[in-house]
Amino acid sequence: MPKFEYNGKTNAGRPTSGVITAKDIAAAQVALKKKQIVATSLTEKAGGLGSIELTIPGFGPKVETKEIVIFTRQFATMIDAGLPLVQCLDILGSQQENALFKKILGEIKASVEGGSTFAEALKKHPDTFDDLFVNLVAAGEVGGILDTILNRLSGFMEKSAKLKGKIKGALTYPVAVIVIAAVVVSGLLIFVVPIFEDMFAGFGSALPMPTQVVVIMSDTIKAYWYMILGVIFGTIFGLKRWHKTKTGKRILDGIFLKMPVAGDLLSKTAVARFTRTLGTMMSSGVPILEALEIVAKTAGNVVIEAAIMKARGKLGEGSTLAEPLAETGVFPGMVTQMISVGESTGAMDTMLNKIADFYEDEVDASVDSMTALIEPMLMAFLGVVVGGLVIALYLPIFSLAGAVGA
Repeated sequence: MPKFEYNGKTNAGRPTSGVITAKDIAAAQVALKKKQIVATSLTEKAGGLGSIELTIPGFGPKVETKEIVIFTRQFATMIDAGLPLVQCLDILGSQQENALFKKILGEIKASVEGGSTFAEALKKHPDTFDDLFVNLVAAGEVGGILDTILNRLSGFMEKSAKLKGKIKGALTYPVAVIVIAAVVVSGLLIFVVPIFEDMFAGFGSALPMPTQVVVIMSDTIKAYWYMILGVIFGTIFGLKRWHKTKTGKRILDGIFLKMPVAGDLLSKTAVARFTRTLGTMMSSGVPILEALEIVAKTAGNVVIEAAIMKARGKLGEGSTLAEPLAETGVFPGMVTQMISVGESTGAMDTMLNKIADFYEDEVDASVDSMTALIEPMLMAFLGVVVGGLVIALYLPIFSLAGAVGA
């Protein structure tokens, strides 16, 4: 039977902690209540063969965005219908098919029963509920409009997921084509070229230059394939590690924004995310300085994050938001001008959402144009590479046929 570590207070108000054995977290909470202990935290204790979990990075259990969106919308409906918070968590937790999400909701329910606010309980699970989610829920609890906030959150998350899906969809096709092309070319060089090379050895004449290049490439790949793979994976791993450092992230994120076609798409995506997130937070009553700090963390690009934090600093000194955003040079003039209009009219959140709508449409158009541009480029690339290999292999045969005909 699993063991749970708890921290809490007795009815007399004295802090207490310890370990309790129960079949699940709900049973542990009930057992603590019988002991007249109000738990402030309750977590399953690691240890023992029954609690060992083997996970592979990137392949472990996780809660998908779609599951959080459905939970948020259902939760909002239940709260609006007047159901108590704990009962909502109990019902939704029991309906979850994802074991990890079910466990998380059980822990959140236990924390709320132990005296924590809903936002405080969510904050204990940062991998599932980010700062944006937690702060909006906190604003909803304070303002007594939790159902309204949750509906806004689910709408925001749906639009964000849709935007992310479009970007992934645009990148999937070219990556898949390049990978398939690399496999096909490697197969030709490793298995087909050596057959032709043996045949060419009996010709007794010098091979044409293109054929010599292909033969050298084939011999190199066969002899040093492990080194080539090591260099490729080492470069990818090294760039990923470097991107996690402050310097590497700043340099690489700056390069990404300046890339042709893709850089423009990334910039428009960042603007859409920034305005949508800030607009949602402001319309939910989150103070603008606090909202800007959270928005900066979710920007996804350190260059844009730095620009937002710089604007936040100027705003704290008494400046408008539009002015310092324009000075950074990261945000388009139309965006800063519309924000300026929103500040002067007092309809900042409405203006931000209009900007987000416009730039989400711009992202759609950019994705379509990028896909239309990439397709012929990939076809041309494949034609040149594969066609070049075939021609290089048949050149000696053509030369021999010409010599025989003469």
